[in-house]
Amino acid sequence: MAFNDTYSFGAHAIIFNSVGHVLLLKLTYGNKGWSTPGGSIEPGETIHEALLRECREELGVEVQNVVLTGFYYHSIVNSQVAMFRCSLPENEEIKLSVEHSEYQWFPLEELAEVQRIRAIDAMEYQGQVISRSF
Repeated sequence: MAFNDTYSFGAHAIIFNSVGHVLLLKLTYGNKGWSTPGGSIEPGETIHEALLRECREELGVEVQNVVLTGFYYHSIVNSQVAMFRCSLPENEEIKLSVEHSEYQWFPLEELAEVQRIRAIDAMEYQGQVISRSF
């Protein structure tokens, strides 16, 4: 990769509920698919600042217990993504932004392969950040 080449860099949250299901948001743009909360890191932001901002914008809540569990390169979209295991504050209601039409808690077996791998990495995190390419 040359100095002036570009790729995207993002930060996303893996949030589990009490039965181990993963929170996904339905996009209102692009492919209108399901994704984890998060998005692109803006110039001057740290990955933690970006994660907190994106979750605040998309969920209307401040995520807690933020732990970096993995870095993933996605070749199809030439993107690096930092994944964080997080939790929601107790008794907080999710208030979606206009970027998403709904949210749902998905069991691991219903996730797409890449989402499932990242979620399992977050669930099984033991202090060593995982790095994978897809």
